[in-house]
Amino acid sequence: MASSTTGKVQVGDKAPDFTLPTQDGRMVSLKDYWGQQAIVLYFYPKDDTPGCTAEACAFRDSYEVFKDAGAEVLGVSSDSVAAHQKFATKHRLPFLLLSDKDGSVRKAYGAVSVLGLLPGRVTYVIDKEGIVRHVFSSQFAAEQHIGEALSTLKAEK
Repeated sequence: MASSTTGKVQVGDKAPDFTLPTQDGRMVSLKDYWGQQAIVLYFYPKDDTPGCTAEACAFRDSYEVFKDAGAEVLGVSSDSVAAHQKFATKHRLPFLLLSDKDGSVRKAYGAVSVLGLLPGRVTYVIDKEGIVRHVFSSQFAAEQHIGEALSTLKAEK
């Protein structure tokens, strides 16, 4: 069940800015990256579940490739800062996990629930100017999000 676009935010839109806490409690805003580097913003259902762990570890294993392509990876779920910290430490994740406790950022992007049950798994590739260049949604092809994001970044260069 994959589609290239879903939800409210579409390719060509300005990415909605937000400020959320990271796994170490620091506050991070999307606009902090604008003018500096591209962002791969991925929404996932829950820390330490099989699909989410596979996805996070695939992003981890390709992290240097993302950095070389001029992009930072940010993961977002409604898990707590403490849960993110445990998940990031356990799997040696080199990128930030952001805690969207109330789901407001997920809602703003339109990364909505699948069948009203699981929070959606959606990846947005956002260029240096804050413009969305690619949207990929697939609940079950977690690791495919990495390839989709890298292909977009390489095409943008």
